[in-house]
Amino acid sequence: MPEQQKPSPDEIAQMRQHMKHDNCAFEKAEILFGNIGYIKFDAFMDPGVCAPTVAAAMSFVANADALIFDLRDNGGGDPAMVAFVASYLFEGRTHLNDLYNRKENSTEQFWTLAYVPGERMPKQPVYVLTSKRTFSGAEEFAYDLQTQKRATLVGETTGGGAHPVAGHAVADYFMIGVPFAKAVNPVTKTNWEGTGVEPDVKVSAADALTTAEKLAAEKIQTRAPTQAPK
Repeated sequence: MPEQQKPSPDEIAQMRQHMKHDNCAFEKAEILFGNIGYIKFDAFMDPGVCAPTVAAAMSFVANADALIFDLRDNGGGDPAMVAFVASYLFEGRTHLNDLYNRKENSTEQFWTLAYVPGERMPKQPVYVLTSKRTFSGAEEFAYDLQTQKRATLVGETTGGGAHPVAGHAVADYFMIGVPFAKAVNPVTKTNWEGTGVEPDVKVSAADALTTAEKLAAEKIQTRAPTQAPK
């Protein structure tokens, strides 16, 4: 990013305050019927500011028998936050995604973290709700979990933005976005640019939560220990 486009310290402070004021885009963390954890958040914000919010949400659902992430209105954000949230869902260190920067000819790897505040949920079934509005980092989260066979995606095909874009002024009051990097999944060796992430269970976005709840309840039932007859 050109030096003149970098935010000032005051602007950074304002952005951090704005994130906190908006609860880091986390809208809901609750326990649905049947002990199904449900978390809805609409952006992956800076973990340097928002990690405590994630930790609080994950602690709230830590004893659930299944977990639903609602990303139907999530437009993406910081890939470091994607890795932070995903870290709660894996037991061992897992390679999630790479970002290849064309200009610098360098690759940044993203792995699950060795430590997260609170308890992990590596065994519980996970469902991710998607819509046409699910984009960028939210798509990465869904794609990472899908390719690692860690979650079932329920809803609509996502928007298809896997290439980070930088804005460039070409005239007064006119800018264009130019991709400067691309995501490379370590499993598929490709990404979802232009195609979106295909859900495992295709339903309308409006029906995604009800469908995921039903799937989760069925999964919980099959995993429940059978009682010996008296």
